Amino acid sequence: MAAGLAAAFSAPIAGALFLVEEITFDFKPQKVVAVLAATFSADFVTILAFGNKPFLYLPVNDYLPVTAYWALPLIGIFLGIMAYIYQYVLLSLKPWFSKIKKIPAAYHSIIPLILIIPVGLFNAHLLGGSHVLIDNLFNLNWNVKAFGSWDFLLLPILFLIIRFVFSMLSYDSSVPDGIFMPILVLGALLGIICANIMIKLQIILPMYFPHILVISMAAYFGAIEKAPFTAIMLLTEMIGTVQQVLPMIIVTFVAYYILDILGGKPIYEDLRLQMNYHKNMSII
Repeated sequence: MAAGLAAAFSAPIAGALFLVEEITFDFKPQKVVAVLAATFSADFVTILAFGNKPFLYLPVNDYLPVTAYWALPLIGIFLGIMAYIYQYVLLSLKPWFSKIKKIPAAYHSIIPLILIIPVGLFNAHLLGGSHVLIDNLFNLNWNVKAFGSWDFLLLPILFLIIRFVFSMLSYDSSVPDGIFMPILVLGALLGIICANIMIKLQIILPMYFPHILVISMAAYFGAIEKAPFTAIMLLTEMIGTVQQVLPMIIVTFVAYYILDILGGKPIYEDLRLQMNYHKNMSII
């Protein structure tokens, strides 16, 4: 798992931290060294095969202005609340799907399949790999005049709602997928929303919207997964610079703390418990 993450994102250290924070909860040196050997080997093979450029490369240059730091805890609070909503909905829909008796459980995936057709006709970019959408959001030639416009919020909010709803439906209807990349996509969309509000209020200039995007990705992921070090290191390795580490630390740990206050738990741990519960119920 750690090696796969390292290979996918060219993030060997984040891969090792993910295994420690989310799976083993164990910092024994012998295990950590073995995991690091696996992640660095996987990353090395990926570099030999595909080159040095990461699969999802988000280059962010320059430091976020210090004058904007006062707004970072507010972003963290917002992302912490949104992270709790994500966890709550994801864990609540599974029992709801189990109550659908007219459609066999093996065919529950028909529900999101039917609903996704009009979405694909509306905008095909909302379908397919999450990395494509993140890359498009990051690399779009945004019209500077559009930033700071309240109308400009509508599209990211619409995309956010669509991706959120179908992330929930897909996972809870047992479609073979995951939540790792969808969480990063939602974090990016939330980052665009936060950045636009900050630009509207003249807290930052439009040129700093990528900074808020990657910071929000780290914070949202770190809160939901309850793996802040993994999130910070993952985004740091993805952007290729340590310039955003301090803002990411501030926002990520505020979001983490807010989720903790609201009663959130590590999402993979809760999902494992839920899967075991339903497995035991099916046996009974």
